[in-house]
Amino acid sequence: MKKLLLFLLTGVMVLSLAGCSGCSTPGTDKKESTAAAPAETKKDTDTKSAEEAEEKTETKTEAPAEKAKLDGKLRLIDLDDRDPSILRGVIITGNQAGTAEGFNSKKSSLTDVRCIFELNEWVEFYPDTDKDYALRVWILKHRDDQEYYNNCKFSDLMPDFANYCDLHYPADAENPDEWCWGSFYLNKDYCEPGYYDFVFTYDGKAIATLLTRFYKTGEISEKSDADLEKLMRE
Repeated sequence: MKKLLLFLLTGVMVLSLAGCSGCSTPGTDKKESTAAAPAETKKDTDTKSAEEAEEKTETKTEAPAEKAKLDGKLRLIDLDDRDPSILRGVIITGNQAGTAEGFNSKKSSLTDVRCIFELNEWVEFYPDTDKDYALRVWILKHRDDQEYYNNCKFSDLMPDFANYCDLHYPADAENPDEWCWGSFYLNKDYCEPGYYDFVFTYDGKAIATLLTRFYKTGEISEKSDADLEKLMRE
């Protein structure tokens, strides 16, 4: 009986050892699979890093903004909701630089308009337009993106707003046809020398712009008419 029990116990032990040996195979496969996963992840990481490095290396090339250049020409804004022909021409003068017989004697034009001034110089407008039109000129720091003015809403809260000038037919003047429609100046204590845009508006919408430049007080007032003409074509 004891021998029979001993024989049975021996058989059970053999079967147990065989079962343990069989469990080692999945364990080995799992180890190999786990070892393979990091290698695959590293490859993906390296690829992603390479792509990110390539994206950082690529630089977006943008065309540089053109430098402001004076030419004395008005840029007319012709859109469906406005008619730039309201302004057929304009004379702009100042009381510091240039002589009345020379630099300040230009005829009404859209292509040869005085566009250089000094800070603290009174700037006067003589527009060629119908008497019943009320225009306004906004004076703003120059913008490279002139298309901004096409749909701009003008107000005294505008950025880079320096001043504005209302243009009305001077019916009460002694000689209204010879009198300016409006005038302004840029205070040297609040405004800096540099490029400015004159934006002519009608009914709150821009119809034309003119690139101008304001110099320091006294910087161009002693220059000859010929020298001033050269500065206008810089």
